[in-house]
Amino acid sequence: MRSFAGPSVAGRKVLITGAARGIGAALARRLAAHGAHVALLGLEPELLAEVAAECGDVPWRYCDVADRGQVERVVEVLVAELGGLDVLVANAGVAKQMAMVGGDPSVLEETLAVNVLGVAYTVSAAGAHLSHPGGYVLMMSSISTAVQLPLGGAYSASAAAVASLGATLRAELRSTGAKVGVSYFAGIDTDMTVRGFGTAAAHTVLGETSLTGNSPVGPAVEALERAIARRRKTVVSPWWVALVRPFRLLAQLVVQRVQGDRLARAIDIARTEDVPFTTEQPARPRRMERQP
Repeated sequence: MRSFAGPSVAGRKVLITGAARGIGAALARRLAAHGAHVALLGLEPELLAEVAAECGDVPWRYCDVADRGQVERVVEVLVAELGGLDVLVANAGVAKQMAMVGGDPSVLEETLAVNVLGVAYTVSAAGAHLSHPGGYVLMMSSISTAVQLPLGGAYSASAAAVASLGATLRAELRSTGAKVGVSYFAGIDTDMTVRGFGTAAAHTVLGETSLTGNSPVGPAVEALERAIARRRKTVVSPWWVALVRPFRLLAQLVVQRVQGDRLARAIDIARTEDVPFTTEQPARPRRMERQP
């Protein structure tokens, strides 16, 4: 006698952004292995092609999510190849340290362009296809909406914006039957986390390890699959994130205590340290620059 396993992702038509590596790639592989029909987009064609092949030669396209016109074209092509759309996983994102005083403001501009505008553009392009009773949008936020680390202001701001967009979209789609979920992850062992915390400034303020250590990708991807199958409102990983979020003020005090007197030195280093974004970005116009 078969036991009841609950909702499944089998047969779902899923579009995943930022699918060339990390959580996006791992999620694509897992969903495809469990019967979902996936389509991928991202910035690294060779890696995307490899992931697509591992998923059963599924459709994929190069796409800069910060380019609205490009997003609109690519989403339409991939939705057509999928034959419709049930789930959008707005996973594409970048991070880079930035001192709020004396840092490079372009870091904030680029981070918001990818992590916030990119999500908004993708949702806008895919929204009409998802506005049905089985539709689901999953946006990737962070524990940094609750606990902010120094030098992470650009990323934390983008995560907070994504959480707000998710709440707004949830209200706007309610009448269609579609649902919206937002993930709140702590440090997951991906290229993004390793590169983001692999700087001289980060090592100065955190020492040899992060505050909590990096958690494996597997449980995070499993949590995302369950969220997609059940169209959940909130996804957390690791499990303790659910405990930290309600006690954000206390958690912030703990973070400040741990950093101690190393922070000033770390900020000085960050002002001049030349580090890349966690994923190399294409050249874009400066969005906040006044035109002559």
